[in-house]
Amino acid sequence: MKRIFTNIGELATSQGRTALCGKAQGNIKRLQSAWILEKNCMIDSVGTGSPPAADKVIDCGGKLVTPGLVDCHTHLVFGGWREKELAMKLAGKSYLEILAAGGGILSTVRETRAASEDALYEKASRLLSEAMSYGTTAMEIKSGYGLDLSTEQKQLRVIKRLKEQNSDLAATFLGAHAFPPEMEREAYMDFLCETAIPAIAADGLAEYCDVFCDEGVFTAAQAERILLCGKRFGLIPKLHADEIREIGGTETAAKVGAISCDHLSETGVAGIRALKDGGVIAVMLPATSFYLQKPYGNFRGMIDAGVPVAVATDMNPGSTPNLSLPFAMTAACLYGRLTPEEVLTAATLNGAAAIGMANRLGTLESGKQADLVVWDADNLEQLIYRYGTNRTLRVYKRGVCQFGKERV
Repeated sequence: MKRIFTNIGELATSQGRTALCGKAQGNIKRLQSAWILEKNCMIDSVGTGSPPAADKVIDCGGKLVTPGLVDCHTHLVFGGWREKELAMKLAGKSYLEILAAGGGILSTVRETRAASEDALYEKASRLLSEAMSYGTTAMEIKSGYGLDLSTEQKQLRVIKRLKEQNSDLAATFLGAHAFPPEMEREAYMDFLCETAIPAIAADGLAEYCDVFCDEGVFTAAQAERILLCGKRFGLIPKLHADEIREIGGTETAAKVGAISCDHLSETGVAGIRALKDGGVIAVMLPATSFYLQKPYGNFRGMIDAGVPVAVATDMNPGSTPNLSLPFAMTAACLYGRLTPEEVLTAATLNGAAAIGMANRLGTLESGKQADLVVWDADNLEQLIYRYGTNRTLRVYKRGVCQFGKERV
């Protein structure tokens, strides 16, 4: 069956199957009065003017159409929420004070350990649908709220079940998210490398291995040990780094061949050089910086240095309970000084590259999946400008409408 998407006021998309960097990140295709021909869930062709014949005609109402957004850094599977910490933050309590009062990441660990797999699945499924309503058609999801083998496996099994709802989900093992209170640090390091990683890999529950490498959490040397262990078992390295302080995380990411290094709000010139030399994608998380009132990071310096930049939500219950990737895109423009064209690439093609899906997702061109969003906006600038309201009209996954009411 052939379907034609017509009456597209503006079609905005990057091009290619690898992450873009430097000037190329902002060199997107913008077509007026465009159409997209879809056949068997894939894009057959894209053009302007008179559209070709098709079995079904879908009217896009003269609105903006972009590729489906790719959220390449989330913590979607977790127990409980942490809204009670808001008042503590407003009262000036530090993270360590909140932790001492029973909050922080360890409170989410307790809730996640206590929750059944079905309960975690039902909650995450609703959140995944909510993300789709904001235009997100593919996503990475991390574990990391178990800090023991059974709970980490439970989280990863939930992600596997969620793939029945959306097959374009990447699963990341983040057992090195924090240290559990019941185990000494060196003992936990041994547990991760000798027990958890081999078991996770044997079950086939994750494609990636991640470490929170920052002040007070895992050192650069510890991160290297964990990621190289994961790599030996077939898990592709990722890294949280430079959110709080530079402690060598970017250099470690480059050294182990990480596909991405994320957060990077405190990354300096040497760290940017390491990312560039290592071919590592920089995943920036501006919604986290907004919520925590922390530095946003040197987006502009990274792009100018030739580092491919992606933007994601970092959705989690503690530091940014937000699923709107369009909000993160606006924040990246306002506080990271990205252009609308650069941020579209960051939230589509480069996000897809950060989770190994750029060969099939992230652009609107022949041979890619027909994942696209029709926005209540006349052009790309208007989408970024109208922040704070959901501008999504319809979301298509492989040519099938998953959100909104289709116009034919």
